Amino acid sequence: MTQIPQTAIVTGASRGIGLATALRFLDEGWSVVTCARGPAPSAREGRAGWLAHFAVDLVNEAEVATFIDEAVKVLPEGRLGALINNAGFSPKTSFKERLGVLNGPIAGWMDVFALNFFAPLRLARGFATPLHKGKGSIVNITSIAGHYVHPFAGSAYSTSKAALSGLTREMAVEFAQLGVRVNAVAPGEIKTEMVSSDYEALIPRIPADRMGTPEDVAGTVFQLCSPDFSYVTGGEIFVTGGQQLY
Repeated sequence: MTQIPQTAIVTGASRGIGLATALRFLDEGWSVVTCARGPAPSAREGRAGWLAHFAVDLVNEAEVATFIDEAVKVLPEGRLGALINNAGFSPKTSFKERLGVLNGPIAGWMDVFALNFFAPLRLARGFATPLHKGKGSIVNITSIAGHYVHPFAGSAYSTSKAALSGLTREMAVEFAQLGVRVNAVAPGEIKTEMVSSDYEALIPRIPADRMGTPEDVAGTVFQLCSPDFSYVTGGEIFVTGGQQLY
């Protein structure tokens, strides 16, 4: 009997870490379902294992519910091997500063938490049954900014990621009853489209003496979902080049 490949769902997969993660799972022989605010990236073309892409606003609770219903329909045998909660954002105020404690609208904080914290919670709950069937894993993408004050992240983003770290630990305990592992990956300075030249000033504080790549993060995410990590749950791995040591 032909073995059906494992399937991963990756959010925020149109570029950067999300796209690199989707491609890594595909390269490892998995099937992939992705979502993002916009259409599928051109990298999807010609990839038979890329089962579906959904354009969805994960801040919108109704759209999240629809996405879950539609995604479950394309999962082979209703099984899910991995849920990668990667989608997130750190908006700027009208005067180009990140949302902080003393600046910007409180409503902006609500939007940040809706995507960075509540979307992973809703998706984990919504895909609990397929994850149980697949004896799968959840990986939440947190951030070094959730553990240390970061000069460019902003308080809203940093606090939401700290909350996601806490949620990861709580999820690990509850999902263990379903045979599902839950871990987090905390990237540091990763060279994506979102990074400005200002970030170059942080390199002297990185022992590895370079910024990371989306592929650095994607490889860690994939390994957390592999059988080699079958006894690891509730953990958070820093992919920072050692930046958290300072």
